Amino acid sequence: MLAQLHQVEQSLNQVILGKSSQIRLALCCLLAEGHLLLEDLPGMGKTTLAHALANSLGLSYRRVQFTSDLLPGDLVGLSIYDSRSQQFRFQPGPIFSQVLLADEINRASPKTQSALLEAMEERQVSVDGETRPLPSPFFVIATQNPLFHAGTSALPESQLDRFMFRLSLGFPEREAEHELLRSDNRSSRLNLLSAQLSPEQLNTLQLAVDKINTSDALIDYLLSLVSSSRQRRDMLPLSPRASKAVLRAAKAYALINSRDYVSAEDVKTVFPFVAEHRLDPTSNARECKLSAMLLQQTPCPL
Repeated sequence: MLAQLHQVEQSLNQVILGKSSQIRLALCCLLAEGHLLLEDLPGMGKTTLAHALANSLGLSYRRVQFTSDLLPGDLVGLSIYDSRSQQFRFQPGPIFSQVLLADEINRASPKTQSALLEAMEERQVSVDGETRPLPSPFFVIATQNPLFHAGTSALPESQLDRFMFRLSLGFPEREAEHELLRSDNRSSRLNLLSAQLSPEQLNTLQLAVDKINTSDALIDYLLSLVSSSRQRRDMLPLSPRASKAVLRAAKAYALINSRDYVSAEDVKTVFPFVAEHRLDPTSNARECKLSAMLLQQTPCPL
């Protein structure tokens, strides 16, 4: 199945041009059963990446445009009275999909943003006193515009912490943008993507992440990085949830690279994208200053 996963990666690279490292990290996030926050200017391909991931992995996909008047019920669903049966019938919302794109999440009110918390952490939602499980796998991709854009509302730390990765696609290189301009548009390429993995195969790959070997020395190195953040006053301390996220992301990255063990380079690669938005919720996704400082100042014994 790793060969099929690499085929998925190649297909995504044909849709999102010049962003191979971001695509690999997005796949890493999905394999690690995390959620992905894409922060960038409008028009950078964030929505295209989310749709392409769903198509190539054979997952059901729903997109919700977050606006200031979006209500929690618009997202999770409502109980509607059926006059024929004289009973309330639950009408599921778009959250009941395997890939949910929360587009421009920081334009919604904090109340609507918080409606995602239970779903992202426990893979379930509670409506009218009844708990309903979400599909498996369940993957939230949220996009947000930089905070200096009008009409945005910053995500609280508790919500940011639910996102395993925060990525920025950034501007494409000149050659990639030249190819984008001279070839067919991305939407036509998107329609040509076919499912190369089934949800069952994806679940198997996610279970395989647990079997990736991790040495005690590597765990000690990760704990040193986390401990360094807790001794400083110029950043928020990394929680045990954050350290678990870094380790699981590193395992997934090792699996994508066809290895059965985690290396220090795996930790160094994923650490900025897992840690920076936790260290400084107001930081820019294009810069990872605090995580780079921790990596530089923490000795690596491996």
